[in-house]
Amino acid sequence: MTSASRNDVPLALEGDGVELRMMPIGGGMSVGYIRLPQGTDMGPALKGMPDDACQCPHWGYLLKGRVRMLTPTGEELYEAGQAYYWAPGHVPLALEDCEFVEFSPTDEFKKVIDHVVSQAG
Repeated sequence: MTSASRNDVPLALEGDGVELRMMPIGGGMSVGYIRLPQGTDMGPALKGMPDDACQCPHWGYLLKGRVRMLTPTGEELYEAGQAYYWAPGHVPLALEDCEFVEFSPTDEFKKVIDHVVSQAG
């Protein structure tokens, strides 16, 4: 069995107040600890991916804040205290400072992170 507290998980992405810590935890899945400051729009960083959206599914829990998720079928709002499933094809926008913990397929998540990093550089 594997466990990981936030501070044990290495940084995968950092900049402009965005922080993503990610670590494989077994079963082909990774845990992610994520912080997005209010106003963070991931749309520009996801440009160039299929449908200009994140193509990795995520299961998680929003610890703090509110997120508007753009999806192929419209918009969904999420707020602190809610568990979620985000299917492939989503684009997050932080309406408030957000913190969440999520679980994602490692290989798919790594492709998204690599793309986002390449957009920043």
